[in-house]
Amino acid sequence: MAKDPAPKEAVNGDTEAILGKGRATPSRKEREAARKRPLVPNDRKEAARQSRASAAAARERARIGMAMGEERYLPTRDKGQQRRYVRDYVDARFSVGEFLVPIMLLSIVLTYVPDQKIAALGLVIMVAFFPLAILDCVLLSFRVRRKVGRKFGETAVERGLKWYAAMRSLQLRAMRLPKPQVKRRQFPT
Repeated sequence: MAKDPAPKEAVNGDTEAILGKGRATPSRKEREAARKRPLVPNDRKEAARQSRASAAAARERARIGMAMGEERYLPTRDKGQQRRYVRDYVDARFSVGEFLVPIMLLSIVLTYVPDQKIAALGLVIMVAFFPLAILDCVLLSFRVRRKVGRKFGETAVERGLKWYAAMRSLQLRAMRLPKPQVKRRQFPT
């Protein structure tokens, strides 16, 4: 019987000798023993440390994935094409509500100024700005509903999109999660 003089490639990339694999096939008992792990590790502190490290790495991956808008890491309220469209639309526009928190902070600071006129001015600014933000949210919600209806079909519009858009428009752009994926004035098509 003639032997093949060229060495063969193994499936896993290792080269095998022509005459065989060079070791005996392990018995079932040996394979099972190799797979067995103790229920309680020998070094429990090290096992706990490794467990904490792997959990921290998984949390960090999920945090980064959520911030970048990866669908599998998003919470249920942010998942879906329509929600992504609404996020992109809200992030592309300037909203009055974005400035609500800084204006409120400024008005609170102004109320602590000893001068009565300046303190009153702070309250007037806050009272005047709040209805503007609400009006902007209402107009945005109708606009979002119309645009999503055009893009995805009137009957396929998800519930809660108007509220989702309004709440996102009230947040500071830098504080939004998932992070804005579009620049200003880069509206989705």
